[in-house]
Amino acid sequence: MSDSEFDVVIAAHLIPDLAQKEFDELVQLVEDKQLEVEGVALVTVDADGEVTVKETGDHLGRKGLKIGGGVGLAVGLLSPPLLASMVVGGAAGNVVGKFAKHRVESGLGEKMGAALPPGSAGIVAIFDRQKRDIVDSTLANAVKKSGAQVDSGGAKQLKAALAEAQAGMGG
Repeated sequence: MSDSEFDVVIAAHLIPDLAQKEFDELVQLVEDKQLEVEGVALVTVDADGEVTVKETGDHLGRKGLKIGGGVGLAVGLLSPPLLASMVVGGAAGNVVGKFAKHRVESGLGEKMGAALPPGSAGIVAIFDRQKRDIVDSTLANAVKKSGAQVDSGGAKQLKAALAEAQAGMGG
């Protein structure tokens, strides 16, 4: 993690195509070096409330589905069980426990738990706090946004736990 201070935002969209468009715009801003992120993920929530990661972007602006450190951090802060479904093996339980504990201690779970209603799509991003205006203007079509600060120490510990779990599964 760089020396920047980061915020996390969940932006809910009722129209999945608008979420995809804004996700692509955020990733392009990262690629153009106008925005620094730890990770960004495009997620969908089905009618039963089940969250699925549709696409991810990393700190270099690369897109895909791989859960790297920053992307894992974003997904884990949104939904530790969702992260566990992507981190297979015995280490998943340890990672989920750390993310769940951090969410409770930091208040993120309470603040962000209801940000994405069933049937919606959303963007989860961890970004440089100084670029909040760029992120807010890019996420203009969100019907609801929920955000919080990510403390550097806790984020580093969570990313280390994720890296350890991935090393244990050969990924």
